[in-house]
Amino acid sequence: MKRFQVFLLISVCFLFACNEQANVAGNTKEIADVNSEQYITVLGIAQDAGYPQINCEKKCCSAYYNGEESKKLISCLGLVDKNVNKKWLFDATPDIVEQIQILKERHIQTDKVIDGIFLTHAHIGHYTGLMQLGREALGSEEIPVYAMPKMKQFLESNGPWSQLVSLRNINIKALKNDSIIALNDNLKITPILVPHRDEYSETVGYKIEGKRKSALFIPDIDKWHQWKRNIIEEVKKVDYAFLDASFFRDGELERDMSKIPHPFTTETTTLFENETSETKNKIHFIHFNHTNPAIKDKHHLKDSLQNLGFRFAKEGDNFGL
Repeated sequence: MKRFQVFLLISVCFLFACNEQANVAGNTKEIADVNSEQYITVLGIAQDAGYPQINCEKKCCSAYYNGEESKKLISCLGLVDKNVNKKWLFDATPDIVEQIQILKERHIQTDKVIDGIFLTHAHIGHYTGLMQLGREALGSEEIPVYAMPKMKQFLESNGPWSQLVSLRNINIKALKNDSIIALNDNLKITPILVPHRDEYSETVGYKIEGKRKSALFIPDIDKWHQWKRNIIEEVKKVDYAFLDASFFRDGELERDMSKIPHPFTTETTTLFENETSETKNKIHFIHFNHTNPAIKDKHHLKDSLQNLGFRFAKEGDNFGL
């Protein structure tokens, strides 16, 4: 019996030491990413309407008003290159004021407000922040805005966005599907067309390539099986994959969810269930609707998927490139 107790004590100590080492390794990785000269930073994780959402009195949003949950900014990535003192945004969200301030205060402060904005599509959470660049607000001078052909035409042909063009507040840079934009010797951006509800423009995700690592950013897509590419293979090609997780599962809304198609979080995790932990670890879910339990800081459904190896984007997270 005494031998068993000694063995048990040794085992517990060993497990504790391993956990401590794992925690140290994890913390080291985070510090390394923060100190990287080139990195992606998460500036928002919520769906287009943000969190809390307007006129929502359900439990999901009342948790914020009761002080149980923090406000979540709308889905957005920042790209920072301290080697050349430049910073870019992926999507111009309604929360652009706060997101640009975060970039300036916590990451890099330069003479330019922003060095460029890459747009994914013409849904409200992804381009309407451009209004802050106009004469009523910043009155900016030719900020580069990267857009696909239909997105470019939409901005040029419809007010108030066309005024940004005519007053030269923005300078629209035309993108081409699957064509590389070299920001400098070490940073490359590639737009990739994805199927989505394209009422006003096409929709793209982006591949972001640094000197050492790369990332995939797809905040909006209808369903993975409707894409011409294989999402599993695309995730394997990169180091990080920020993927659409608007809704956790079917039946989450009281409306017909087939009319607002997105990959349910449960669909994506099922699709990747037989993949390695290394592949699952690359996935960082993003773009959560206010009804998605994964938008909460802590939730048992979120924990269960994290235990399987999947990850959830969090504002302030940094990923070295």
